[in-house]
Amino acid sequence: MEYFLEWGYFGLFVSSFLAATVLPLSSELVLSVVLANQYSLVLSIFLATLGNWLGGLSSYGLGRLAKWSLLERFFGIKETQVKKMKVQISRWGSTLALLCWLPIVGDLFAVGLGFFRVDLLKVSIWMLVGKLFRYILWGTLTLWGLNFF
Repeated sequence: MEYFLEWGYFGLFVSSFLAATVLPLSSELVLSVVLANQYSLVLSIFLATLGNWLGGLSSYGLGRLAKWSLLERFFGIKETQVKKMKVQISRWGSTLALLCWLPIVGDLFAVGLGFFRVDLLKVSIWMLVGKLFRYILWGTLTLWGLNFF
C-alpha cells in the first residue's frame, strides 16, 4: 500500500482501479492519506473516481466474456440459480450499477451486469454516478475529520 502513496496522484489512480477488481485493496485509505498530505481535493476525487470506474468497467467486461458452461463446470453454479439472478438483474437493470461501489458485492454486480449483457452505456453512467458519490462523501468526511482534529 505504501508504494501507492509514494506515487501520489498516479498511485491513487492505480489503487482505485485495482480496488474495483476482485483484489482486496482500499482505495479510500489511499485517498485519505493523499488528502492528508495536502493534495487537491477535486483532482484526487476525479482520479480516484476515474480509476475505480475504469476498474469496474473491466469487471463488467470480464462478465461479458463469461460462458454458461464455465460457470457450471468451475463454480458449480446451476442454470436455475443463474435464471433467478437474471430475473433480479432484469428487474433492476442498469441501475444496479449504482451499487458497484459497495465492498465485495459491488464487483459481483459489475460482473453480473456484464454477464447478462445489460446496456453498457447505461451501466457506465450509473456506475460512474455511484463511484463519484462515494469518493465525494469519503473525501469530504476525510477533510472534515482532519479539520476536526
